This record gives sequence, C-alpha cells and structure tokens, in this order.
Amino acid sequence: QVQLVESGGGLVQTGGSLRLSCAASGRTFSSSAMGWFRQAPGKEREFVAAISWSARNTYYSDSVRGRFTISRDNAKNTVYLQMNNLKPEDTAIYYCAAKTSFLTPPRAAREYDYWGQGTQVTVSS
Repeated sequence: QVQLVESGGGLVQTGGSLRLSCAASGRTFSSSAMGWFRQAPGKEREFVAAISWSARNTYYSDSVRGRFTISRDNAKNTVYLQMNNLKPEDTAIYYCAAKTSFLTPPRAAREYDYWGQGTQVTVSS
C-alpha cells in the first residue's frame, strides 16, 4: 500500500510559480514510477508529468514542457512538481499518482495504482 498526500497548491498570478509536493508512505515508493495529473472543472483528468523510479527519466505533456519540472527524492519519499510561468489554463486540481513498476511511467491515469487527494492550483489572469 502507498498513501500519497499532496501539498503546495494555491492562488498565483499569471507568470508566477508554485512547487507542489507529494509525500508518500509505504516501502514501495523507491520502486514506483510517479506521475502528476490535473483535472479542470468539466474536463477529464489529464497527464502532466511522470518520473521513473530511479529519476533517470522524466516525461511531460506538450502543454507544460519547458515550464514544469518533475523531480523526486527517494530518501524523503517525496515527488515534486516545480511549476513556472503559470498560465490561467493551468488552473486545476493536481493529483500525484504512483505505479509500482520499474518500467516506463505510463501516461494513462488508469495505469496508476495509487492516488492522492489532490491540491488546488488557481492561476489568475
């Protein structure tokens, strides 16, 4: 079992930055691929970024590449999402997810085993 708790969301102006954190409990974190997803009102949950268990490989959606950075600290059981140059269209609830796997992190939400409760990010124009 892995329990995930996100933090770091909030209200920020266009062009601002936020850093989301996702703290994980359980002994499988270091062998889990981690992903960040987001869901805006009336829209489906969409892939944002993912990182392999070793942190060697990272993946991004086209909409955030170059602005967001995913990282992890296996010693702290934590994954991060640094979000820079935020835009109003980034407004959503952001979720972290874990998949116990050494393979390439999936982009499909249904492939993940565990989810956090989400943290709200609001970007004002």
